[in-house]
Amino acid sequence: MNTGDIWVTDPATLRDVVLDRGAVHALLGDCTPLEQVWILSLLGRDEEAVAAGLALLAAAPDRLRPLLVLAQTYQRQYCWHDAARLQEEAMRLTRTPAAEALVRHHIGRRLFDEARYRDAAAEFEWAQDLYRAAGRERLARDSARAMDRAREVYGQAAFPDGQQV
Repeated sequence: MNTGDIWVTDPATLRDVVLDRGAVHALLGDCTPLEQVWILSLLGRDEEAVAAGLALLAAAPDRLRPLLVLAQTYQRQYCWHDAARLQEEAMRLTRTPAAEALVRHHIGRRLFDEARYRDAAAEFEWAQDLYRAAGRERLARDSARAMDRAREVYGQAAFPDGQQV
């Protein structure tokens, strides 16, 4: 799936945002079932995304990525408990540093959405270290940027007047 400039992860909110709704919709015709769940969620077609995600999960021999994409669907609906439960199951399935880093990054994004910025920063830092150990430098940089953003927002929330103790 070539996404070009039709969606982006907003650096302020760490949420995926549609830039070209028509182009994203067009991707549905030529994508994998995993990508379909994510695209439906991105388009706000929540019920379809959950139904497709549950079907994908039931049939998947490798559950890691289906768990994460379904968790992301729940997260976009602010169903934190459901998202966390699936992410924890995904964590139990990790067998490599890169897979653990992927799950930790997803957990960090959920925690950021929940306004648990300090916890999010810790997950992003862990993901960064794991990605670096796995030789995934670009992904390590993505996690580092997310970690910096979480720390920045945490500092603003904890110390709104700029004064730190």
